[in-house]
Amino acid sequence: MGSSAESSTALARAVVAALVGAGVTEVVVAPGSRNAPLSFAAYDAAAAGLVRLHTRIDERSAAFLALGLTKSRARAAVMCTSGTAVANLHPAALEAAHAGVPLVLVTADRPARLRGTGSNQVTDQVGILGPLLPTRDLATAADVDVDDLWSARGPVHWNVQLEEPLVPEHRWQPAGPEPRPAPQRAEPRILESIYAGPGSPRTVVVAGDDAGPPARVLAQEGGWPLLAEPSSGSRTGDNPIRTYRVLLEAPLAERIERVVVYGHPTLSRPVTRLLARDDVEIVAAAAPGVWPERPFRVDRKVLTRLNVEGEPDTGPASWLEEWRAADRSVGQQLDRLLAEHRAAGGLTAYDVAGCVARALPPGGLLVLGPSNPVRDLDLMVPRYDVGARRKVLANRGLAGIDGIVSTAIGAALARDSSRSFALMGDVTFLHDANGLVLGPEEPRPDLTIVVVNDDGGSIFATLEQGAPAYADRYDRLFGTPHGVSLESLCAATRTPHLRVASLPELEQALAVPNGGIEVVEAVVSRADRRALDEAIAALRP
Repeated sequence: MGSSAESSTALARAVVAALVGAGVTEVVVAPGSRNAPLSFAAYDAAAAGLVRLHTRIDERSAAFLALGLTKSRARAAVMCTSGTAVANLHPAALEAAHAGVPLVLVTADRPARLRGTGSNQVTDQVGILGPLLPTRDLATAADVDVDDLWSARGPVHWNVQLEEPLVPEHRWQPAGPEPRPAPQRAEPRILESIYAGPGSPRTVVVAGDDAGPPARVLAQEGGWPLLAEPSSGSRTGDNPIRTYRVLLEAPLAERIERVVVYGHPTLSRPVTRLLARDDVEIVAAAAPGVWPERPFRVDRKVLTRLNVEGEPDTGPASWLEEWRAADRSVGQQLDRLLAEHRAAGGLTAYDVAGCVARALPPGGLLVLGPSNPVRDLDLMVPRYDVGARRKVLANRGLAGIDGIVSTAIGAALARDSSRSFALMGDVTFLHDANGLVLGPEEPRPDLTIVVVNDDGGSIFATLEQGAPAYADRYDRLFGTPHGVSLESLCAATRTPHLRVASLPELEQALAVPNGGIEVVEAVVSRADRRALDEAIAALRP
C-alpha cells in the first residue's frame, strides 16, 4: 500500500474516519503541502456534515484553538504539516497533557525511509512532543486504531507518513460513524466516609482548577468553608469564601486542622503554605493530567466523591459562620480600599476583573488569562447561584501565557453561551495576537475580549523581582513595557476595538456588545501595583 497512487489519500481518509468515529466534531487545519491529504479528507468530512472545519495559518494558534474547543466539551483535532510546524503544537500539547484534556494532534510526516537524511522538512517527529505524549507512527491505514482516541483521557499524537502523490483523484463521500457503546470503565472504590459531626477536625475545602461540582457539594454537606479558584467549576452556592487568600494569612487560618483538595490549585501562595503545614491533615481527590501525584503531602487519597457522616454545625457560632463573618469584613474593607484607590488614581485591574465578573450572565462563558487577571478575579467574583451554568475556564495545567486568544475563541465556538467573555493582560494578548487572524469563511463566535493594558507585565511587580532593590533593572527584565497600540493592532485584523479608562465606560462597553469578536481595552496603571497588593494582603477581619 505504501507505494500505490492512492496510498496517502487512503491513509488520510482512514485517519479522518477514525477521528469521526471517536466523536471528533471539530477539525483545525494549518496549511501545508505534506498534510494536503489530511486537509482534503477533513474538507470532505466537513462537506458531509460530520465535522466543522477551521483553518489557521499559525500552528500554535491552531493547536490552542483546538484546545479551547475541547475544553468546552467538544472533541477537536488539529492537523499540520511536517518539520517546525509540529514543534509549534508543543505548548498546547503540554497544557493538554497536564490538564488531562483529550486533544488530538495529527501531524503529517515524510516517509520513514527519509528519516536520518537531509531531506527537506524532515526531522524525527516520533516522540517530538516529549515523553509525556507518546507518538503512534502511522504508515498505512491498517495502523489506524480508533481505540487510541476512544479511550484517551489526555492528548493523543498521531504522526502520519504520507507519500506522494499528495492530492486525491476524486472527492470522498464519507459515511457517518458506526454506533458503538461508550467504553466501560471500572468504577474505583469510594473512600470511607468523612466525618463532619461534633468534634470533627476544623476543615476547609480547597477547589483548584477543574475541581467541578464535587468540591462544592462536599463543602455544603460538611458545613465547611470552600476556598475555590475561579476556574474550579465549584464557586457557587453559599460556602465559597471570596477573600480566602487574605484570610489564610489571618489568625483564623491557624486553627485549620483538615484540608480536602479537589482539582489543581495553582493561584495562591497562602494555599500552598497551608498545604505544606505539618499540623494539617490533607485529604486529596485524584488529580487530572499526566502527573497524578500531588506536589504536597497527602494523608488520604479520594478516588471518587466522599460521603459525609454526621450532622454538620452550621449555626451562628459555627466554624463556617466564623469564615463567613471574616469574609464579609475583609470584603467590605477591600471594596472601600479599591474605591479610594479608584478615586485617587483611576481604574485598577481589580475593578476590571470585578466588572467582568458582574457582567457574566447565567449561561455565560468566561475564559481567563494567566498571571494577574485570574488572580484579580479570584478576589472579585460575586456570589453565583448553583445551576446558573456560568462556565469559567483557564489554562492552568501549566498556566502558560501561550494561546489564550485562540483558546477563548475555541471555547466560545464550542459552547452555546448566553454571553462569552475573555479576560487577559496586554502581554498575554500580544503573545497570541495571531489568534485574531481569521479568514473570511472561518466560524466566528460572539466574544468580548477584555484586555487589561498596563503596558507590561505587572505580575512580577507583586513577586520578589518587583522589590525596590531591583528597581533599576525591573522594567528591562520583567516589566517589559511595549508601547504597542492595541487599536492599530486590532485594525490590522479588522477586529472592533474600544478603549476605556474608567469604570462607567467599562460597564457601558460590556453591557452593549457589538457581536462577533471584539476587543475592549481597559487602561490601568502598574506604577503602584505592588503597593496596592501589599495593602490588600494586610487587610484583617
